[in-house]
Amino acid sequence: MGRSASPHAQRARRAATLRAFLDTNVLIRHLTGDPPELAARATAALARGEPLLLTDLVLGECVYVLESYYKVERARVAELLRSAIALPAIEALDPTTLVRALEVYELDRVDFAEAYLVAQAEATGINEVLSFDRSLDKVKSVTRREP
Repeated sequence: MGRSASPHAQRARRAATLRAFLDTNVLIRHLTGDPPELAARATAALARGEPLLLTDLVLGECVYVLESYYKVERARVAELLRSAIALPAIEALDPTTLVRALEVYELDRVDFAEAYLVAQAEATGINEVLSFDRSLDKVKSVTRREP
C-alpha cells in the first residue's frame, strides 16, 4: 500500500532498540571534562554505542547548565550541543527541531526556551507564539502575539 508507519509505530520501533534515557549530568560531564574521573566514565559510556535517548528537556537543561554554571559562551554552547546530537549513540525524537532551536538560540540571541518555541512553531506551521517576551520580535519566521 505504500503507507508509512504511524508516528506511534515509529516510536515503538525506536523504543525497542533504545537501552536508556540520557541524563543531563552524563552529557555535561562528557562535554566539559569536569570532573575528570566522571567525564572519562561519561565519554566511555557514550563511545560504547549503546542507543541512548536524548529528550528535549535534557537538551534545554544542558543549555542552562553550560551557560549558568560553566559560563560557556552562547556560540560554543550551540556548537557543543549540535555535536552531542550528532553522536552515533544519541537519538533524539526530533533532532531537526532541536538543531533549529540551537540555531535560533545562537543567531537570534533569544533564550533557549523561546528558541525552542520558535523551532516548534516553524515545524508545525503554526508560526505564531503567544508571549509577553519581546525578544521573540527579533525572529522573523514567527509572529509574537501578546495575550
